[in-house]
Amino acid sequence: MNSTTDETTIKKLLPFILATAIFMQMLDSTILNTSLPAIAKDLNESPLNMQNAIISYVLTLALFMPVSGFLADKFGTRKIFILSLALFSAGSLFCSLSQNLTQLVVSRIIQGLGGSLMTPVGKLALIKTFPKNELIKAMNYAIIPALIGPVLGPLVGGYMVDYLSWHWIFLINIPIGVLGILLSIKYMPDYVSDIISFDLRGFLFFAAASLSLSVALEMMGNVIHVTPVLLILLVGFLMLYFYYRHAQKDDNPIFPLNLFQVRTFRVGILGNLATRLGISAVPLLLPLMIQIAYGQSAIVSGWIVAPMALTAMFGKSAVIRILNNVGYRTTLITNTFIIGLLICMMAIPSLHTSIFWYIPIIATLGFFNSIQFTAMNTISIADLRDYHTSSGNSLVSVNQQLAIGFGIAFGLIVLKLFESDNHIVHNDLHTAFRYTFLVVGGLTILSGIIFRRLHFKDGDNMKTDD
Repeated sequence: MNSTTDETTIKKLLPFILATAIFMQMLDSTILNTSLPAIAKDLNESPLNMQNAIISYVLTLALFMPVSGFLADKFGTRKIFILSLALFSAGSLFCSLSQNLTQLVVSRIIQGLGGSLMTPVGKLALIKTFPKNELIKAMNYAIIPALIGPVLGPLVGGYMVDYLSWHWIFLINIPIGVLGILLSIKYMPDYVSDIISFDLRGFLFFAAASLSLSVALEMMGNVIHVTPVLLILLVGFLMLYFYYRHAQKDDNPIFPLNLFQVRTFRVGILGNLATRLGISAVPLLLPLMIQIAYGQSAIVSGWIVAPMALTAMFGKSAVIRILNNVGYRTTLITNTFIIGLLICMMAIPSLHTSIFWYIPIIATLGFFNSIQFTAMNTISIADLRDYHTSSGNSLVSVNQQLAIGFGIAFGLIVLKLFESDNHIVHNDLHTAFRYTFLVVGGLTILSGIIFRRLHFKDGDNMKTDD
């Protein structure tokens, strides 16, 4: 950076660069869900087998996210971020050219490699560029796509499949990726760390744990054979224990254990995991209910949840003022309760009620989700020292990805348990959805207890005058 003007320009554009990556990743992960039947038909596959196209991507993310901090420290944030965008864009192109399921799965793995680096490395550059009292505002611009992507995904996917072809759901990523690369070449700062040693043994333990837990989550969604799921879960927790023992002895573990001595980081990680169990289930359950129980099209279900994107913008503009006035502790406790209550309210409409009854609920939910994500993500890194920034940020990203997977799996498991119990739902699928919303919402309300561990002054160093 040669001048103050350059630094100002970078500060203006860096959140936007990260936003393009997050938007591309979130749009891609949700747009595929509504398009799987069309892709399966074109590739002469069963729609049930198409889950491999989703699972392969999720597993790749879980495996390689832990290494993102090390790669960024060693080779520089700019090079790794550009590489991640190039990999994701190339993977998207290969997906659109796939002629069979095997080719599609391999292409999704390439996408996953890019995706595992994009968000953590982009966030790391953001954290290192902005002082803590400016970080909330910067994070706001970057985090909105995480809210808009899951909303626009089903809507855009529905229209593309109906009016174009499924290939376009992947091709749409390429111009966004190219724009991100061009901006990154000029405006992405290139931070390199002097510490370049890599904890290979710790990475293998942690990657094995992430992989095992992710596989168990995907298998839980089917709930066919319980024993293999429990065994894989046991392997996952065993690998976490081995990592814990290893990190106690290693001088430079990939995720230092003393990260968890920082109370705000510890609460942020645990709160993120628990709260997202409910939040992540809603974007899957609501469109599913509208299509299956109400018999509406994918496009209609997309339009029902679309207001969430608009209200997320209002949440973005309000969150700084709210955090400045009432602090992180009060905001997160109250906000989590409101989100849980709104999810429970989705159980109120009967099958004969107009589906438009859900619009004000989902719109209000978008506003409070926006506040929740910004508050949770910023409090997690509020008190981290510079030498912990890379590893802490990587762990936050891994935790967030696993939490989303947990939430989706948990929502499906609860739904299937109610669906299979005729004594409770009496063969009424809509009733199964309603009870599922009550359970998911109730769990979200309870997760707010975690944020009581915060002190009233926690996050004061993040406050801004804006």
